Formats: sequence, structure tokens, C-alpha cells
Amino acid sequence: MAARHLVLIGLMGAGKTTVGERCAELMDRPFLDTDELVVAAAGVPFDVLWAAEGERGFRARERVAVADAVMSPALLVISCGGGTVLDPDNRRLLRDNGVVVWLKATSAALASRLTGDDTRPLLAGRDRTATLERLSAQREPAYEAAAHVHIDTEGRAVDEVADAVVQEYHAWNG
Repeated sequence: MAARHLVLIGLMGAGKTTVGERCAELMDRPFLDTDELVVAAAGVPFDVLWAAEGERGFRARERVAVADAVMSPALLVISCGGGTVLDPDNRRLLRDNGVVVWLKATSAALASRLTGDDTRPLLAGRDRTATLERLSAQREPAYEAAAHVHIDTEGRAVDEVADAVVQEYHAWNG
């Protein structure tokens, strides 16, 4: 099997960016965050883009970012936004071109990690734990369909999770 990208998925707060950056160091690969690609392509900050185009506009841009990322000839560590896998085309592209690792934690743990983070429009003005529980229930089938591997991040240090991710990647990618 040809070498593939390492792709991290999961709800906001699961550690996709932090763990992804550490995995990129361990694997000596570039790190790419699809949300950052979307913002860079739009040329405006995330909150401005979300306010102007809403979730629908953001997801359309995200689809392009995912396609661009997985077509990179350089092997990458790709961190996907929490809703990326809701799109069936994104799920297919990610699975076909990467080893997809679902980083998981309870809604309470995720909410705790996101305390003080006011940059998440889906959490703005809402009960974080309840919202994350709802999002988890809605998105779980898509995460399940996309993932090759599940890794629980709750109560684990970043290095421990990153080591587990890299080990699973190598087990899947040979």
C-alpha cells in the first residue's frame, strides 16, 4: 500500500491541532489544519467568514480545502475541523488518501478544555457540555464512517496521545 496522510478528526476540543502538531514533529511531516486553509483562502478571519457565509458557505470552502490537502504529493498530518466528516465526499477523500484517526473524549472533558475559548460559533451563548453532547450524537455516525482508528484522549497527556496516534498510523499504513 502506498504511504498515506495522517488525518485527525473529532469534535472541537478533542486535541486535533495540538496532537496533530506533535505527530507532525514525530513523523517529520508538515502539519496542515483544514480550518486554517479555509481562512487563508477566504482572506478574512474565521469569525468574519462565518458571519458572512454561515456554516453552509464555510462547508463549501472546506470541501475544496480537504480536496487540496489530500492531493498534496508531500505526506502530511492533517487536522480537520469538527464538522468536516459530515460531507460524504470529504469522508471518502480522507479515507482513500489517509489513515483517519478519530480523537475522542466525553462532552464534559471537551467542554472543560474549551473553557475561555470564545472562537467557536457553534458554542457561542450555549451550554457547552449540552451542545457538545448534541453535536457528538449528531456526528458520531459520520466519525465512525470516516475513521480507521479511535483513540480516547481523555485524561492523557499530548505526548501519550501523539505516540498512540503514530503507532496506530504505522500499524495501518505498514
